[in-house]
Amino acid sequence: MNPHTWFTFFAACWLIAISPGSGAVLSMSHGLSYGVKKTSATIAGLQIGLLLILFVAGAGVGSILLASETMFTVVKTVGALYLIYLGLSQWRAKVDTCALQRPEPTVRATPPSVRKRMLLGFMTNATNPKGIIFMVAVLPQFISADGPLLPQLMILAMTMCTVDLMVMHGYAFAASTMQGYFRDARAVKKQNRFFGGVLMAVGTALFFVKRGA
Repeated sequence: MNPHTWFTFFAACWLIAISPGSGAVLSMSHGLSYGVKKTSATIAGLQIGLLLILFVAGAGVGSILLASETMFTVVKTVGALYLIYLGLSQWRAKVDTCALQRPEPTVRATPPSVRKRMLLGFMTNATNPKGIIFMVAVLPQFISADGPLLPQLMILAMTMCTVDLMVMHGYAFAASTMQGYFRDARAVKKQNRFFGGVLMAVGTALFFVKRGA
């Protein structure tokens, strides 16, 4: 891969990562609820999901998904239902009101386990049909037919995940700085319902994604 191609892909990765999506919403939601450190597990899961769809698209499986109406509908439905479930869970998340007993408390929702946070992140990206569509459309432009496929995919994967890690942690950090504004249970519940509502809206919107998008 020549430097010009890599730099173009690097720039594209920043635009892709910064654009709002379900991953960004999840990172901000967990950053605000649990803090940046605990959100790192969620973001790690997002990267594993991102790697999956990148290699699926790079291997040509993504093209098969786009060619099969049934397979694409299954992936789309699973992704949409999962985001709606995730949003509903966020909406109903419990609040740690015990923090109210401490001086200058910062109330936080009770965090899921590390494993569950990673799974939430993984499923959010891995079941996103828009991600598969995007990868199938974009990756071929940066892969040379004259070189071996695997090394090129590895370079693209490392570049994309590095950028996405930085951006998602940036979203989480920006959200975590707002924790001082949420010092009572009522405010935390409103925050949970806001992000839960956004996730459910994104999930509902996936039902309308078409293969030719």
